Amino acid sequence: MRYDVRLTAGAERDLESIYDYIAEFDSSASANHVLDKLLKTADILATFPERGAYPRELQALGIREFSQVFFKPYRLIYRIIGQQVFIVLIADGRRDMQALLARRLLGE
Repeated sequence: MRYDVRLTAGAERDLESIYDYIAEFDSSASANHVLDKLLKTADILATFPERGAYPRELQALGIREFSQVFFKPYRLIYRIIGQQVFIVLIADGRRDMQALLARRLLGE
């Protein structure tokens, strides 16, 4: 069974921001490499969406609707609904994830 993997508008903006940052402070080649790896990580979810773990910041709140996979240091946070995987957040795991997740996923 294959799932349809989709990026939310927020996740698309995340990818653009990550790419722009790396291209500015490192190189376009590095930015392309990271973008490619992040998209490949997302594509794996089409066949193995259950492979992810619950984000600890959400699990501590009793929220188990979202999972995550990694391309270190980046975290891809997603939700499975039916046969679709919605990637809602792509962020550097070294950021304040508690605040970022609260804003993006919980609307706080």
